[in-house]
Amino acid sequence: MQLDWLLAPPFPPGVPRQRLLYQRLREAILSGQLKAGARLPSSRSLAAGLGIARNSVLFAYEQLSAEGCLQADRHGTRVAQLTLPAASARRSHGESVALPGLSVRAAASRQPEHGPDSDILPFAPGALDLGAFPFRSWRASLDRAWREAGARQLGHTPYGGEPVLRAALAEQLSTVRGFAVTPGQVIITSGTQSGLDLCARLLADSGDIAWVENPGYLAARGALGLAGLRLHAVAVDEDGLAPAAADWHAHSPRLIMVTPSHQYPSGHVMSLARRLSLLEGARAAGAWIIEDDYDSEFQRGGPALPALHGLQPGAAVVYAGTFSKTLYPGLRIGYLVLPPALSDAFAHAAGQAVRAGQGIEQVALADFIRRGQYTSHLRRMRKRYELRQRALRAALLRQPGPELGIDGGAAGLHLVLRLPPELRDTEVARRAARLGLGVRALSHYAHAPLCCNGLVLGYGNVDEKQMDELVRRLRLAMADGA
Repeated sequence: MQLDWLLAPPFPPGVPRQRLLYQRLREAILSGQLKAGARLPSSRSLAAGLGIARNSVLFAYEQLSAEGCLQADRHGTRVAQLTLPAASARRSHGESVALPGLSVRAAASRQPEHGPDSDILPFAPGALDLGAFPFRSWRASLDRAWREAGARQLGHTPYGGEPVLRAALAEQLSTVRGFAVTPGQVIITSGTQSGLDLCARLLADSGDIAWVENPGYLAARGALGLAGLRLHAVAVDEDGLAPAAADWHAHSPRLIMVTPSHQYPSGHVMSLARRLSLLEGARAAGAWIIEDDYDSEFQRGGPALPALHGLQPGAAVVYAGTFSKTLYPGLRIGYLVLPPALSDAFAHAAGQAVRAGQGIEQVALADFIRRGQYTSHLRRMRKRYELRQRALRAALLRQPGPELGIDGGAAGLHLVLRLPPELRDTEVARRAARLGLGVRALSHYAHAPLCCNGLVLGYGNVDEKQMDELVRRLRLAMADGA
């Protein structure tokens, strides 16, 4: 039997000869090129004929025998009798297969696409100054966590997260955010998205209505939609989420997703009166509020307003925080703070839904917080980011061009530029990308029919010395023919 074609070119890159031999024999058997009952040469003679090691042939024969494609008896090795669907022969030759599509939920959760480097370009929203990260002190905390680690830290973390981190966070939140919280109320998550996903699945049922801000955080929309919730977009104004009577009556919510400390992306801060009104409306509707406090650590202009969580005793509010904006995104550690009556049941349900890890990192983060390194880092970064915001505002005023409204800046790492009607934000953002800027169109964050026209401008990763040149490029993107 002539089998020299088994190792004939072309050779796929990175595929060893023994693997290639196995794959081509398998394709020939499944396609019927090698008929059932056909005798194959001995491993020694096939190896000699192909000029390869006998072990390579033995690997292929043994693997195919284990899969039921070959049978060995006292006379040698032959092709087994296989009962295959009629289409299998075509499939074995690489004919494309029409895969089932994504679910309706997945298709509805798609977000506007940006280039692969857009998150690290100057003015990208949410980008951090990672060059200022305290590498030495963080490494010291990691080293201590590894030295003290046991077998348990290498496995799944306990329900709710590492106790030492839950305790450190409870103390930190009680001191900084001003609401009393016990370690048992803190649930450690794998970042904001993980926390939102858990809230969507454990606090609501498929088909329930979830309110989202309009414009609002796109990833929150995705997490709630993927959980099978029906999204209802509620407008925001200068006081934050602004539901009308029709929203409450015609679209009674089960979940309300809000960013009251620094509305994303508009930058507005929810007023105290609006906070109290929202709490009362949610209580009457039997709804949970998810309070995403994603960057309140960078608060400016006086003390922050009290969080919704703890503003009223017994309110159905879940407070969500993250270290992605204060330390680094790749850490993938966030947390939820739940009402005491719900925390145990939620932690156990969350443990069944997601078996979390990162025990070492959680212990290191607790050490980092308790030694004061986290507070010191926040203090340094607040000053740094405040200087960058001032430099950005000054550069926008100095550079010639159309008059722009500037919103936000009370907290966080971005501003919103309101554009005149003749400049479409999507077109300006596209031009800016060609000039190496990562600005985002405000309209991408909006849910129809709301009309937004502006740019979301991050300054976290922009040095003050670069600001004038980068704003000059931004102004160029706003000019006709850029």
